[in-house]
This record gives sequence, structure tokens and C-alpha cells, in this order.
Amino acid sequence: MSYADRQLTSGEGVAYRARQHWLALVVNGRRAWLMLIVGIALLVISTQIKDPAVVQTAFLYLGLAVVVLAALWIGIMTWDWRNEEYLVTSRRVIKVEGILNKRLGDSSLEKINDAVVDQNIVGRIFGFADLDILTANDQAFDRFRMLARAADFHKAILEAKHALEIDVARGPGYTAGPARMTADEVTQAIDQLAGLRDRGAISAEDFEAKKAELLGRL
Repeated sequence: MSYADRQLTSGEGVAYRARQHWLALVVNGRRAWLMLIVGIALLVISTQIKDPAVVQTAFLYLGLAVVVLAALWIGIMTWDWRNEEYLVTSRRVIKVEGILNKRLGDSSLEKINDAVVDQNIVGRIFGFADLDILTANDQAFDRFRMLARAADFHKAILEAKHALEIDVARGPGYTAGPARMTADEVTQAIDQLAGLRDRGAISAEDFEAKKAELLGRL
């Protein structure tokens, strides 16, 4: 069980998991990768030096030291990347970072007004984007940089928020499943789905399928 899973409260389920795209290791670790290239270059140069031997040895050991340090640096960054956890649950959005010292941040779905995906041409090619989560005042309070499948993460947030709003509207007696609904509840749910469709969070086909399901609960 991951660190984030251990922080879940009773009845809280995970709707979606994500992490940074692997290219974040290249972008964020560019100094380490440059250091590795320099170390390899020093090793190559050492093989070309025949005399004096002391210069060849100096380049050899310097290159080995630089390569080892760069490899350790890259290894730590990779370990840190693998320990990142970005979760959408039935109640909040959770962000966990850190290897030994963990940093956990979470945002209640009720306080989230919207989530904005910022994707450039490179992100469209490789499948990553930045995601800004906005409060009710439309101020970004968190940014998920180079998030893999950010559009799916965005959709999961909106769907989880929508489901939570329906639960709250129904009151504490609500239980999951195809329960009967009143006409007002169905109308409210369809209006909320229409809002998600208009914002592009769900497709027109998804809207019609869910609408038919809701109408079947009358």
C-alpha cells in the first residue's frame, strides 16, 4: 500500500492516479544529464591521450568521478519521481512528494472551482501538460507540472466533484447504486452533466448515455 493510500479516510475511494511524465526527469534533471555527458566525454578523451600518462590518468579518474556523481544524482531523481503520487479521490485531490521526508497536500473537491489544462505543442506530441487547480475565486492554488495524461486527470476531477455534489444534494441517506430518484434530483443531475459537457469534460455521447441512465431511475 502506497503512502497516499494510507492517508485515505473511511469510505474514501480513489478515482484516478497519475504522476509526472517521464520527460520531467529529462527537463528537471538537465544539469545531471549534462554532467553525465561531460563525464563520458572526459573518459573518451582519456582514451585518446597516450602521453604523458599522468594526464591520461587524471582525465580517466576525473571522468569516472563525474559519471558516478551524475549517475547517483539521476538515480535519486528517478527514485523521487517514482515516489510521487497524484490522486483524485471521492473527496479530494491529493499530491504526495518526497522519498524519506514526505510532503502531502490535498484540496477538497468542494473548494475546487475548476481545473485548467495548459498544453503546448511538445506536450501534445508526448502526452503531458500542466494542470492548474482553481479555487472559487479563480486563483490557482496548485500546479501539477508536466502531468502525464493531464486531460484524463482533469476529467476525473470534474466527474468526482459532480458525484460529490449529487451525494450532498441527496443528503446523508444516500447510498451508491441505481437507486430511485425524484424528478427534481434527475433534473438537477442532468443540468450538472450538461455543464460538464459544455466545458468539454465529457463527450456528447457520454452525456446522452448518463442522461438515459438517470431518466431510468425515475
